[in-house]
Amino acid sequence: MKSKNFTTTFLVGQTPAEIFNSINNVRGWWSEEIEGSTSHLNDEFTYHYEDVHSCKMKLIEVVPFKKVVWLVLDNYFSFTSGKSEWIGNKIIFEIEAKGNKTQIRFTQEGLVPEYECFDVCEKAWTDYLQNSLKNLIISGKGAPNPKEVKRSQKLNASN
Repeated sequence: MKSKNFTTTFLVGQTPAEIFNSINNVRGWWSEEIEGSTSHLNDEFTYHYEDVHSCKMKLIEVVPFKKVVWLVLDNYFSFTSGKSEWIGNKIIFEIEAKGNKTQIRFTQEGLVPEYECFDVCEKAWTDYLQNSLKNLIISGKGAPNPKEVKRSQKLNASN
């Protein structure tokens, strides 16, 4: 049996345009540490969370109000022995009207149960999507990872 990619969906009352704009506001729902552009075809951006996870993404498909696809160009996890997990995966956001609601379907092609990171990644994506992105879409306020306070800033703040 072929492994299944990680997928999650949810419905909201907002328009496809509002959802599309929220998805592309990656700093508003995933991390304030995003560097680079996140909304146009061929844009590349990097994400990092402490010394735990970093990755580089490229937007390879952007269909306004319908679909956004990121390609994982590079990835690092501090907690896995394998260093190639995620590399080459596609992260897909599909937007579809369902009656008077709009459905968001998120799929990470390649994130499968055989991955060492699967359980951690499944929980993290579910939280970012079902909570942070959904809240950004509905209320305009997500819960992204905050900008990190650099060690030198921490030391100065304590003096």
